[in-house]
Amino acid sequence: MVDATFNFPRGFLWGSATSSHQVEGNISGNNWALWEQEPGRILEGQRAGLANDWWGGRWKEDFDRAAESGQNAHRLSLEWSRIQPTPDRWDEGVLDVYREMLRGLDERGMTPMVTLHHFTDPLWVEEAGGWDNPQVVEWFGAYAAKVGEALKGYVNLWCTINEPNVVVSLAYLLGVHPPGRQDVGQGFRVMANQVLAHATAYRAIHAVQPEARVGPVINYRSLVPRRPWWPLDRTATWMQRRLYNDFFVDALQTGKLNYLYKQISAPEVKGTMDFLGINYYTRQEIYFDFGSAATAFTNQRFHPEAELSPNGFIANVPEGFFEALKWGYRKGVPLIVTENGVEDAEDTLRPRYLAQHIHQLWRAVNFNYRIKGYFHWTLVDNFEWDRGWTQRFGLWALDEETQMRTRRRSADFYAAICQQNALTSAQVREYAPEVFDRLFPV
Repeated sequence: MVDATFNFPRGFLWGSATSSHQVEGNISGNNWALWEQEPGRILEGQRAGLANDWWGGRWKEDFDRAAESGQNAHRLSLEWSRIQPTPDRWDEGVLDVYREMLRGLDERGMTPMVTLHHFTDPLWVEEAGGWDNPQVVEWFGAYAAKVGEALKGYVNLWCTINEPNVVVSLAYLLGVHPPGRQDVGQGFRVMANQVLAHATAYRAIHAVQPEARVGPVINYRSLVPRRPWWPLDRTATWMQRRLYNDFFVDALQTGKLNYLYKQISAPEVKGTMDFLGINYYTRQEIYFDFGSAATAFTNQRFHPEAELSPNGFIANVPEGFFEALKWGYRKGVPLIVTENGVEDAEDTLRPRYLAQHIHQLWRAVNFNYRIKGYFHWTLVDNFEWDRGWTQRFGLWALDEETQMRTRRRSADFYAAICQQNALTSAQVREYAPEVFDRLFPV
């Protein structure tokens, strides 16, 4: 019987990731709270509501769960609309709450990673044109300077914008996130403003905290042509890779916004990346589609034989995770896996998804890729944006009506990985035996 241990470096960060709107509850001042009121925007008409009741203090018990299971880090986001409810007012009481949360992580021996923007905007920003308004660059910079000064004693790892490529894709091209646009030109303007806002926030944080580590978080999609022999499918895949995966990070490296058909110089953004956060979930096949003008005539699907999550939202393709890490390695900065996980209420797919993806993570670490940590999405089930409560990503299950948390088996599996700083054959044999032979071949 094979016995083996895949060890990770000393000091490796093991944690889970959350975002403010999805866990805090009772948020009324942002664009998502307004979006949820519109019929048809959220599956089954659901709303975030109380969410996970973190604003009511239940972050304490959730941080306890994370710490007791061996997690030594946690990634959370700040709610801009709470901190700056109007253009001319900062809420110091809200900043006190975030200080308490960050102290709570420190008291539990956990390293905090803080995200400034995770999908939500204050209503006053939305009403002024949101990310299509060039002034958002200045507004976001002022927000970063404020929270950087307020929280610099508690956090050293800062993410500026979570998944700017997802924001553009879902909010400005497909129209399923607020503000619900389907305008390629507007999407391109938003892409530029996001890059400029990131660079402005980067410099604002470094001005008050020179030792800080600041970076973006990119949702990396493993994209392959549906028909590799068909030139239009190959071209569609290349376009998606360039605009979705590469645009933001390449701009920070080169100081140029590359829109394929034109290039805009932005030297002020060059070099504003201390690390790169990578979110990876799945691989998709890309094909040319005359009916998809909003996405540059490209469409996507999963491979017909792919193992899918219960709602068909994620295909379990761990090789795509290694591809994502290899892509990140080539960017020349340290990497942090800021999100990785799968929706699975019954917790049947998640154990093998976790085993296979952590194995790919170990492979990348042993290729000397500079990977500093891994954050699982997510700690406890939460409100999943336009999909509401229909998807369950948590290591702990949540009954959103009673706020009862229930430990899933995957929480025990992840705890073993965190506590041992390793993926072992004994763990896989116990929690994901169906993939044992793939990970530990004779």
